[in-house]
Amino acid sequence: MVGLASFIKSPASYRVLVVGSGKSGFAALRFVHGLGCSVALSEKAAESALDKKMIKWLRDRDIAYETGGHQQTTFLDADLIVVSPGVPLDMAELTAARAAGIEIIGELGLGAAYLRIPIVAVTGTNGKTTVTKLIGELLQAAGRKVFVGGNIGTPLLDYLLGDQDAEIAVLEVSSYQLDTAGKFRPDVAVLLNISPDHLDRYPSYDDYAASKMKIFAWQQPDDLAILNADDEDIVQRVEKDPVPARTVWFGGELHGKPGAVVRDGEIVLQGMFTAEEKYQLPAGLRKSPNRENAMAAVLAARIMACPLEAINRGLAEFKRPPHRLFKVSEIKGVSYFDDSKATNVGAVRSALEGMTQPVILIAGGRDKGGDYRYLADMVQAKVKKMILIGEAREKIAAALGDLVGIEMADSLEEAVLKAARYAIPGDAVLLSPACASFDMFQSYADRGEKFQNLVRNLGTK
Repeated sequence: MVGLASFIKSPASYRVLVVGSGKSGFAALRFVHGLGCSVALSEKAAESALDKKMIKWLRDRDIAYETGGHQQTTFLDADLIVVSPGVPLDMAELTAARAAGIEIIGELGLGAAYLRIPIVAVTGTNGKTTVTKLIGELLQAAGRKVFVGGNIGTPLLDYLLGDQDAEIAVLEVSSYQLDTAGKFRPDVAVLLNISPDHLDRYPSYDDYAASKMKIFAWQQPDDLAILNADDEDIVQRVEKDPVPARTVWFGGELHGKPGAVVRDGEIVLQGMFTAEEKYQLPAGLRKSPNRENAMAAVLAARIMACPLEAINRGLAEFKRPPHRLFKVSEIKGVSYFDDSKATNVGAVRSALEGMTQPVILIAGGRDKGGDYRYLADMVQAKVKKMILIGEAREKIAAALGDLVGIEMADSLEEAVLKAARYAIPGDAVLLSPACASFDMFQSYADRGEKFQNLVRNLGTK
């Protein structure tokens, strides 16, 4: 059996198979090829569906690749297998390789083993992209050279293929990446929240939650863990199985724990330094879940020695990523919000918790295995009407139809028009789907952009 440690010492003598050819898969191919390894690719999709640039790269270097399916012999011939995040880990070929003692690692685990700068890693069901970007911007406001990437933007291995000129790496990490992260050990690990998601991949919610908790698995007592004190599931898991790192918390009440709270429009750090520290929270970040995201980011930046004035400047200048509770317009007294990034029930719950107006909720899309009853109390308290679209609309209606009036729509355009007819001044129309977008759209961004265009068209009529 080839361990990752022995591979790192002498990579050129090993055969490496990369499984999956997305952005991170292509980065893995180029990285291990640069180490002098014998490398091959196995891809489920047909060659015609793959990146032509990558295919040319493979052919120019006479690298073996198979497409349109996987051959078990290809897997068993490898000394090390690098899997892309979306590859199912229970597929027969990987099961056979595992039984044969072949190590299976993901792009994150491989890249982190070569990284020589401090790592801040951010995970959670919701908010991790916002928090990752915000931490990066707070550190940059202090003049630090920062690499921001991982599950967003640039894969870690792409960074390692470049100039490697950063002082700190701030990485968004998904549960899929943590499943194959090996002995990934971030200096600062942030867990924002856990709510049901990706249950089309994981056998149960508990398996999914355990995957998120892996971000702390290889930390040591001199590392830091930042956790959500308001997430009862996280609190219970840490009480049952304490994380090895020192812990700080963020939330409404810390009950004597060190960390961050919001008080009178300021983020207050308490129990961490000789005196309390206060940071101005901009109006755009004061509603849930933005205030929780901001608390987590400030804690991470402060732990990485970011000065107070730089944090305040970075908070004031931060622009949230698109399609996250973005107010598109107000038409005849009705507010329209694009929250297309809310692809799971936890994200929709957070959005509803932050709404102060009666809501007409547009939801639906491709089901991800979540339990829509998780939204029941929020729907009952905040939603006056639901307009449902996509493949999951019947399932959502069955789960929540006893709590609120529901109408179906065959398109997003029809849903927006129906919502506009039902809305009265003072209401909010909220696109927060609780589902993936791929039944009707190319991506959540495509869905959000189409929603924004439809809303703007309303304003011209």
